[in-house]
Amino acid sequence: MEFLNPGYLGGEKPFVKVYSRPIEKYQDKEASVRLKKLIHPFVLRRVKTDRSIIADLPVKNIMKRYCTLTPEQATLYQTMVEGVLTEVTDAQGIARRAMILTALLRLKQICNHPDAFLDDGNLTPDRSGKIGLLFSLLEDVVSAGDAAILFTQFPGFGERLVNCIRETFHEEVLFLSGKTPRAAREEMVLRFSHPHGPRLFLLSLKAGGVGLNLTRASHVFHIDRWWNPAVEDQATDRAYRIGQKKNVSVHLLISTGTIEERIDAMMEKKRSLAGSIIGTGEDWVTSLSNDELMELFTLRDELIGGECI
Repeated sequence: MEFLNPGYLGGEKPFVKVYSRPIEKYQDKEASVRLKKLIHPFVLRRVKTDRSIIADLPVKNIMKRYCTLTPEQATLYQTMVEGVLTEVTDAQGIARRAMILTALLRLKQICNHPDAFLDDGNLTPDRSGKIGLLFSLLEDVVSAGDAAILFTQFPGFGERLVNCIRETFHEEVLFLSGKTPRAAREEMVLRFSHPHGPRLFLLSLKAGGVGLNLTRASHVFHIDRWWNPAVEDQATDRAYRIGQKKNVSVHLLISTGTIEERIDAMMEKKRSLAGSIIGTGEDWVTSLSNDELMELFTLRDELIGGECI
């Protein structure tokens, strides 16, 4: 809106003060109504959930699947948190931002699996609460004869996870990343789309999140969360698009008591401003104060080694 109509919303600082902060932080309905009235004449949005436009698209069910860290994951997580909080206390500017973003990446890897962080060549389900939960859910998918697509932001981890899934379920699993040649990419999509083709397709989020039609899948798994909602939504829409005949179940895997759960809660609040239209990635995390970072990163000890849902 600022690009098309400079100054129409008052500039960045007034916008944050009058609209962004009241809506995101305090759920100010009056501010939401005022903003909607201002932009309404300029916006024409049609979404797949609008039954007046697409009456025959099936239901999309989004489910947050919570799991706990194993003791090994919790130890790695806590060690990482203690180290980064010590380092960022005295850091400033770009150096501080780099430390935070690196720590964020490492903590997400630990939440996935110790091997994703250590690269020790031992990717087994019992070492990770999240992968244990994923395999339990995949067992139901495979038993029902359904097809699923899975997304991860870590291609190297995804490549190793594919081998683990193959060995566990004795199923062929396709894998697509940014290194996949175009011809092989097209062949994988055709094979997956065939009624008797492979039923499981693991994709790196950036390489497979757009431009693919994978409507054979009735399950979508986000193994690790990408904190830009629009990116996740685009990836989910590889299955939930025109041509889909089945209800689509979207599984968001979240490690409780960790940064994953806390940023998920923050992003839910951010959606209230503009849904999935506006996404700022992870840079906003770097502007948090040291106290806010401690609250964000700190692991809750009571949520280790419990049950997954």
